[in-house]
Amino acid sequence: QVQLVESGGEPVQAGGSLRLSCAASGLTFSSAAMGWFRQAPGKEREFVAACNWSGGTTLYSMSVKGRFTISRDNAKNTVYLQMNSLKPEDTAVYYCAGHGTRGITPIVPQGYDYWGQGTRVTVSS
Repeated sequence: QVQLVESGGEPVQAGGSLRLSCAASGLTFSSAAMGWFRQAPGKEREFVAACNWSGGTTLYSMSVKGRFTISRDNAKNTVYLQMNSLKPEDTAVYYCAGHGTRGITPIVPQGYDYWGQGTRVTVSS
């Protein structure tokens, strides 16, 4: 059974930083593309960042490019999202997602097979 468990979300002031973690089990992590999505109240779930199986390819939404960094440690089966220069509009529940087939790095929710329960990030001005 695949499990993705996010952690690291908490309240933070605008301009601050947070690092989210997602620990994976039950899938061949070293072959999986991993992504981060977020969902604000009343809004659709949106793509934030993704990386391929090695971390050598990274993709970002325009709204976070230059501020957020996705990385992974295949030895620890963990993917990270370093978030800097946070803004109130970054407030959302952040979800980790996994895609089990090597070679594809999806940027839409439908491209992912597995999801975590989310971790809440609240940025105050």
